[in-house]
Amino acid sequence: NQSINRMANHYRLLIRNASQLVVIQRSAARFKRCSEMNEVEIIENGSMIIGDDGNIVAVGTTDELKEIISDGIFFDELDATGKTIIPGLCDAHTHAVWSGDRVEEFAMKLAGATYMDIHKMGGGIGFTVRHTRESTEKELLELFLKRLELMGRNGTTLVETKSGYGLEFDTELKMLKVIHNATNKSKVDIVSTYLGAHSIPKDSTVKKATLDIVENQIPRLQKLKESGEISPEFIDVFCEKGVFEADDTRKILQAGKEAGFAINFHGDELHYTGAAELGAELDAVAISHLEWVSDKGISAMAEKDVIAVLLPTTAYILRIEPPPARKLIDNGVPVALGSDFNPNAHCLSMPFVMNLACVTMKMTLNEALNAATINAAASMNRSSTHGSLEVGKCGDFLVLNAPRWEHLVYQLVNPPIECVYKNGILID
Repeated sequence: NQSINRMANHYRLLIRNASQLVVIQRSAARFKRCSEMNEVEIIENGSMIIGDDGNIVAVGTTDELKEIISDGIFFDELDATGKTIIPGLCDAHTHAVWSGDRVEEFAMKLAGATYMDIHKMGGGIGFTVRHTRESTEKELLELFLKRLELMGRNGTTLVETKSGYGLEFDTELKMLKVIHNATNKSKVDIVSTYLGAHSIPKDSTVKKATLDIVENQIPRLQKLKESGEISPEFIDVFCEKGVFEADDTRKILQAGKEAGFAINFHGDELHYTGAAELGAELDAVAISHLEWVSDKGISAMAEKDVIAVLLPTTAYILRIEPPPARKLIDNGVPVALGSDFNPNAHCLSMPFVMNLACVTMKMTLNEALNAATINAAASMNRSSTHGSLEVGKCGDFLVLNAPRWEHLVYQLVNPPIECVYKNGILID
């Protein structure tokens, strides 16, 4: 059932004889939910062909593809005997542009300090904001590209990342320019998010900060996006008690939506704020965290197809109750995973995130894989091109030196990633 142009017999790459070719799905579905999240499509003794444009031309068993293989001319070939091929991993939530580490805070957390305790002492976001404001665009770009390189080595080929360590227009713009400029320098695909409402600036108020974002920052960023200087697709708000609460969050997200940004925001992390209900009302693409999501919020998200981006690293680092993954999945909410890489949760490894999801949130291995591929891609509006090995999608995949894909999660700390391919080209 392959759609193949027999005249076009030159191809970029042939992968053959994989012990497992984990295609995830063959349905072209945008995401998976409920019991679908526990289903993974696997082809044994699988082969895959990547076209000259870097997209997948054919997938199937080696025997099913023998005719196109025999007729084809391939720039490169990969014998995957005894190995496993899986899609490139998708990291649905990161804060990867910043300077100034917060290693001192780790000891404070171990001693019992909460996130908000550290925040009130001038640490946390405020500490990173000061350092990020002082850093040049060039310095931030170098840091960001190095982090992307490390993410790629850990199997991530698509990542969402945010501004948010500026809290005033010039630094937010600097961060968004860094993200924009990295897209042509990094081998990892990047989705950009504007997070001007990450915290309340020092010597300001919620009312003033909200007004500045709605009346000043969003209109100016909209014009810069239209001129091609930056490329944020999403707007984000840290919807939290004592920060931007529900009414302020609504104003900011609504203004962003009217300016053409899709909605993907922090909600119900440290306290219940009604974020899930608000996100469903505003047709958000995704909501992150959700440790304190309500039953009503879960129902609203399921009804409106809002994706839950769960971040087990956050609960692990802060030693708080993890988000209710089982309840979300069992009640029809599509669940995705993100590393939440930031100075507070310094994690660049999606395999480790998947392990945490299984151990701390009681997700199955199959659910974790779907959450880190097709559903994570969907949370970034990229599931038509990423997240599964289907014909027409990007030829992004990992080669695992293992006969089964589960070794990616099972082999904690040192997953058997032999190499990573982006658009059919070896990158690591």
